Amino acid sequence: METTPPRFLIVGPAWIGDMVLAQSLFMFLKQRDSGCTVDVLAPAWSLPLLARMPEVDEAIISPFRHGELRLGERLRLGRQLRARQYDRAIVLPNSLKSALVPCAARARVRTGYLGELRYGLLNDIRRLDKSKPPRTVDRFVALALAPDAPLPEIPTPRIRADADKARSALARQGRGLPAAPVLGLCPGAEYGPAKRWPAEYYADLAKAKLAQGWEVWLFGSDQDTGVTGAIQSMTEKRCLDLGGKTTLEEAIDLLSLTTAVVTNDSGLMHVAAALDRQVIALYGSSDPRHTPPLSEEAAVLYLGLSCSPCFKRECPLHHLRCLREIVPQRVLETLAANDGKIQETRYK
Repeated sequence: METTPPRFLIVGPAWIGDMVLAQSLFMFLKQRDSGCTVDVLAPAWSLPLLARMPEVDEAIISPFRHGELRLGERLRLGRQLRARQYDRAIVLPNSLKSALVPCAARARVRTGYLGELRYGLLNDIRRLDKSKPPRTVDRFVALALAPDAPLPEIPTPRIRADADKARSALARQGRGLPAAPVLGLCPGAEYGPAKRWPAEYYADLAKAKLAQGWEVWLFGSDQDTGVTGAIQSMTEKRCLDLGGKTTLEEAIDLLSLTTAVVTNDSGLMHVAAALDRQVIALYGSSDPRHTPPLSEEAAVLYLGLSCSPCFKRECPLHHLRCLREIVPQRVLETLAANDGKIQETRYK
């Protein structure tokens, strides 16, 4: 008897990095059954990112801000989705609110971790053993498996860039395609200052690579203009400061033109890794065992001090040694050690 391919509704996470990691789940579902449908309920900001993931059949806008209940609207959205007859919903966030839409949509199986006591909303509740598996990406993929099933080989996120849009984005900045290697710097981290390598260290790194004939591009959101502007000032405005000047879509395309990227543990770190750039990831208050960049081209610098990972937004000891003791010279040496992997990007 012929069976209909399953229809999945994935409730996506609220952070850029986690959404990149969620692509491994989307890829796994498609690898297991190429005919399945994978729809993702996600914040509007994530649509340009999801559009670069070929495994996503449709991105459905979740109009709710972080922390908003808006119970009636969530239930209405769920009822609107009932006609899609989802076989299974996989709820990646742990909040009670995130489970409301799949329940109202009457997805037949609704899977997620227990989180905020979501009995009744989820009918396939998993209890998370935080000791295993440690990586966020493993926890995401595990929700697609039977309970206690061994993890498969985890697909590596790979998002697509658009070369034509990258050229257009550069043209809006008064630039053409780079003729030299490009070092991308991502000095922001939305979570807080305890995840940010010092701006003066980024500036020292930029000056060293500029002296070697590289271009240096500074990436960041509207919230990062202070730090990108400070680095630009410390380098006598010799970088291309893109802080607050690009959309997420443009940042993805421009990151694809870089040769190497040095970055805090941030959403753009995961974007750069998924673009298969050479990534040097700097970890302070967070733990690379949980959210490492998923790329063979990535190197992680993490001191593992007795006080870290603390997972705090600001250093509770007021010294930030976990990042300050990763000096620019060490980053330069890591970049140099990987020079053999760097292939100059050719443009047609």
